[in-house]
Amino acid sequence: MKLDTESLERIDSFPYRHRVGEVMSRPLATAAPQASLVDASRVMVSASISSLVVVDPNGRAIGIITERDVLRAAAQTGSIGLHMPLSAVMSQPVMTVHEDAPLFVAMGRLERLKIRHLVVIDRAGMPVGMVTARVLLKLRAGQALALGDEIAHAADASQLAQVQARVPALAKALLGEGVSPLGVANITSTVLRDMTARAAELAERSMVDDGWGPAPVPACILVLGSGGRGESLFHPDQDNAIVHGGAEEHDPWFAEAGKRIATTLEAAGVPLCKGGVMAMNPPWRRSVESWKTEIDRWVREARGEDVLNIDIFVDFRPVYGDPTLADQVRAHLTEKAARSKPFLHMLAGSTADMRVPLGLFGNFITQGGRLDIKKAGLLPLVSAVRVLAVKHRIDATATRDRLDRLAESGHLPKGEAHLLAELHELLVEILIRQQIADQDEGVPLSNRIDPNRLDRLEKQKLKAGFKQIQALTTVLETALNSM
Repeated sequence: MKLDTESLERIDSFPYRHRVGEVMSRPLATAAPQASLVDASRVMVSASISSLVVVDPNGRAIGIITERDVLRAAAQTGSIGLHMPLSAVMSQPVMTVHEDAPLFVAMGRLERLKIRHLVVIDRAGMPVGMVTARVLLKLRAGQALALGDEIAHAADASQLAQVQARVPALAKALLGEGVSPLGVANITSTVLRDMTARAAELAERSMVDDGWGPAPVPACILVLGSGGRGESLFHPDQDNAIVHGGAEEHDPWFAEAGKRIATTLEAAGVPLCKGGVMAMNPPWRRSVESWKTEIDRWVREARGEDVLNIDIFVDFRPVYGDPTLADQVRAHLTEKAARSKPFLHMLAGSTADMRVPLGLFGNFITQGGRLDIKKAGLLPLVSAVRVLAVKHRIDATATRDRLDRLAESGHLPKGEAHLLAELHELLVEILIRQQIADQDEGVPLSNRIDPNRLDRLEKQKLKAGFKQIQALTTVLETALNSM
């Protein structure tokens, strides 16, 4: 097997392995062209940002205003200039970069154009975020780059453990630099995926040294669950699998590889999965055909005890080896699952038990002063969006990407998709901040948050968000019943 990023593992490999959407700042601050420079200045000061985007009535970017534009207008025209409409002073055309573009594309564009800000656009050309030279410089010269390179060249589990131990500090620094919460979660997930890939490479090398020889057939290591979605935070456990192009006779080699991968990751600070979702266990290492057979069984029998395994597996992402094997499994899963109403109902089961954690008078219902924000919010939201994506044959794995694709294809109103995306970001941000605080205070990391740490506006948004998720589960039930 070959590491799928091997050709990019150079001194400055980080910009080649990460996408603009992972680190862009969002939500995007915008203003209408008739707004004044005073209005724009107030927005930028309030949000602690250095620019905002001028949009037309359809929400498309037509210009950009930066701190420098405000200072230039004040210097040239005095206070009178600050009351000019943005349309008169904005820079245009707007320089953009696609959210799926590698970071090196954004870096090169900023350097070539000698600018400090790039508006990030989605597949439809709509502005969704901002990436700045300051943030990219922080990433390029700071901890994120160092971690990526250390993983790529780690000689053993102890060196990987050193990387894993610094992830919370990295997340805290990135948040301070204006990187979005989902961008931070994506980077911490990338660390997990890169560590899994490196553990697989080290396992293969050690097996060659120990006389097992190289992999007998092409294979691919998959990271499942939140790591596959790009939404894992701190202290994730192992969720991985193997797909290979061989037969049953090749299983002993992959059984040993799976065991060595798990051992290395555990020693590096990534705990074993309590549910046994690891390639070291037989159900999680299969040939392409065996995975297809298992998917067919899931679709045909739709047993309740399979729900958790399916939830975790559906979000897989290839990290090491031959990704075309994973593509074959994904294509089969996408086609088979979308056509099975019982399967989709089973997949939606985790949303049915969702209970809004609010009391009669709107207060948070807590245990020991905390509530499980993953169980009450993130899990039902992610699950509902996943089911809708599977139903409509959308092969994206990240929740934000699924929402965007559902909106683009007309299967979810754009306004609703936007609100759900903002809610998802809020839930992730609240959990990240709680975990950082717990890390600083020596409290064991969990998915439980203390609502008293939230300000009044955050509490209001969270309460409204819980009700929004409950409404989404109703929409999901209607969509499945109409099949």
